[in-house]
Amino acid sequence: MITTQKLDPIDDKTLEEIGFSWHTDSDGTKYVSDELIEITQEEADAYYEATNSLYDMYVQAAEYVIKNELFFDLGIPFNLIDTIKKSWESDVHWHIYGRFDLAGGTDGKEIKLIEFNADTPTALFETALLQWGILKSNNMDEEKQFNNVYEAISDNFKRLITLFDDTSEFDANYDGWKILFSSVEGNDEEEATTRLLQQMANDAGFVTHFEFLNNVNFDENGIYDAEGNQYEYWFKLYPWEDIAVDEPELATTLTNIMLNQKAIILNPAYTLLFQSKGMMAILSELFPDSPYLLETSFEPLKDKKQVEKPVFGREGANTKIINADGTVSTQTEGPYDNFKKVYQEYVEFPQDVHHSKYQAGVFFAYEACGLSFRKGGDILDNMSKFVGHLIA
Repeated sequence: MITTQKLDPIDDKTLEEIGFSWHTDSDGTKYVSDELIEITQEEADAYYEATNSLYDMYVQAAEYVIKNELFFDLGIPFNLIDTIKKSWESDVHWHIYGRFDLAGGTDGKEIKLIEFNADTPTALFETALLQWGILKSNNMDEEKQFNNVYEAISDNFKRLITLFDDTSEFDANYDGWKILFSSVEGNDEEEATTRLLQQMANDAGFVTHFEFLNNVNFDENGIYDAEGNQYEYWFKLYPWEDIAVDEPELATTLTNIMLNQKAIILNPAYTLLFQSKGMMAILSELFPDSPYLLETSFEPLKDKKQVEKPVFGREGANTKIINADGTVSTQTEGPYDNFKKVYQEYVEFPQDVHHSKYQAGVFFAYEACGLSFRKGGDILDNMSKFVGHLIA
């Protein structure tokens, strides 16, 4: 049973002053829960170890996919295969951050991988800043969290230059290469997330600039802001699979930019391999004895309750929970039904006394660095709630 602690929520005006404008969902309910989940230090350590182990498995699985040309199995668009291979070949294409979604981890329940949001994960602003602010505003010890997301991502930006584990020798006044940050205009959450990442890069010592995606210019010689300034790095909060499908000419141009070594794109193209839920079927094959993995296949599992998911999808859309007899108990609609499907063994999420279900999210930036939770029903969709935590 999930243990929660009631608290006084931060008022909407204060949230908006810090840039958190998406505090209320479309049905008028608050997106941020007025409770915190209590965990033990041992549970926090277990999330840390599980996430680090899972990332190592993803790296090995990606090497296996590339070596054996299994891109079609993962639903990877053909026009990004060369881009993925190029980004995988060199350490300069550094994975800045991602988020693992996990079941279990509380009350002695085993931690199980649900999926890896490796390319454009949400809930960064909430995890890195908001849950810390909630503790502080309730006169709680803000250090009582598994949460060093801000520092970890800042250090990862430094590794773009050092390529070393240790970032202590990085020159904080480094004023060489520049990073352009971009998101879609009109989406407050994505813009705030991107500007937060920009601030992390500033703190790491980089020269940065923000430009909405529609104002960024590209040619085979580089990437430019609206004023024509060229950048060696470009961070885009825009999914690689959307670039491949909706902007095929841009996908080709970005591939040529990388091949010509004119710019480095963040997150790297190889994170699309991690992002594909098809990778979990590869993991299930390569690591059948891992305690963190649920059986997953490209074909329906026999005589098991399971979850059908598109290899690329967001916010729980186009997901089905299928009973062992083949009947569908729960399903969601959405725009991703044309993608290939995977079938993952069903696992129950932890529940509270009101039968709400909880999924843990652990951010990864070189190592596991921050925990938060989402609360909802059997399928956690875009109406699920953000829940902070406290190490009790």
